[in-house]
Amino acid sequence: MKGKILVTGGTGYIGSHTVVELLSVGYDVVIIDNLSNSDISVLDGIQKITGKRPTFVEGDCTDISILRSLFKANPGINGIINFAASKAVGESVEKPLMYYRNNLNTLINLLELMPEFGTKGIVFSSSCTVYGEPDTNPVTEDAPIKPATSPYGNTKQISEEIITDFIKSGAPVKSIILRYFNPVGAHPSALIGELPNGVPQNLIPYITQTAIGIRKELSVFGDDYNTPDGSCIRDFINVVDLAKAHVVAMERMLEDKSDDNIEIFNLGTGIGLSVLELIDVFQKATGVKIPYRIVGRRSGDIEKVWANPAKANNILGWKADTPIADTMLSAWNWQKYLKDLGK
Repeated sequence: MKGKILVTGGTGYIGSHTVVELLSVGYDVVIIDNLSNSDISVLDGIQKITGKRPTFVEGDCTDISILRSLFKANPGINGIINFAASKAVGESVEKPLMYYRNNLNTLINLLELMPEFGTKGIVFSSSCTVYGEPDTNPVTEDAPIKPATSPYGNTKQISEEIITDFIKSGAPVKSIILRYFNPVGAHPSALIGELPNGVPQNLIPYITQTAIGIRKELSVFGDDYNTPDGSCIRDFINVVDLAKAHVVAMERMLEDKSDDNIEIFNLGTGIGLSVLELIDVFQKATGVKIPYRIVGRRSGDIEKVWANPAKANNILGWKADTPIADTMLSAWNWQKYLKDLGK
């Protein structure tokens, strides 16, 4: 066993894929999740893929007493990967206090307990939203942090500041902050994937639900942006590639491969694809036509952003290299699997 890792929000979309990668390389994994945006059946998918079932605790990370009990019951947690956060931009505008309470209190509780239980490092799930509308693309880690356009984005900025201030205070912990671009797709086994509760907030589940007939049509928000086809441009990264970056980051901290106690990496492909281009890729990869219509711009949407992943490529030795057509096919296979399950 390589070590014991606590994965908060570990039954969620990115969390579950990361748990699979951790188990696959020999880590012992403890998950805590309140199941507010995930399903307990995800554990079955993880077990089918890896042959191992992680320890699971149902609980809310905003309650420090629950977290402290978890640490006591599972001694020797070497590192934490924190996915326990609310993540929908639109919802955060409607429910800002929920986002600040959940996202910030969870992080503060984890940081407070790390020195108490001798936990060495935390990988923090951040976002390219901290760059706002970037001055230039592709975006490097040195790009300026722009004022957040949503409470969700603001919680990511504040969380990064909290981690930085805590470590600068002399706390005996390390952190790697990973700024994701746009995670998409599902595990190639089609046993785990993105499982939104209710109407999807993200593009790909809406595409796949439209393709399979759950949704009547897909809304494309705007075709009048300053991009080649008028739709927004994003950097779409395969979720398994993304999960593997967390494993590499954790190993880097636990093995003291860096003299810096805090490091920041962009995680993306380095390729910008428009929403209309992505729909086209999905249709060609699956052979399924997507009914869509152009609607007005959505408040808070950034026109174009994609990563310069050179730092992660060179320092972490990690690269997102799954072809986007394969990623779209994995998302479609996951949607078909859900239909077979009656979900």
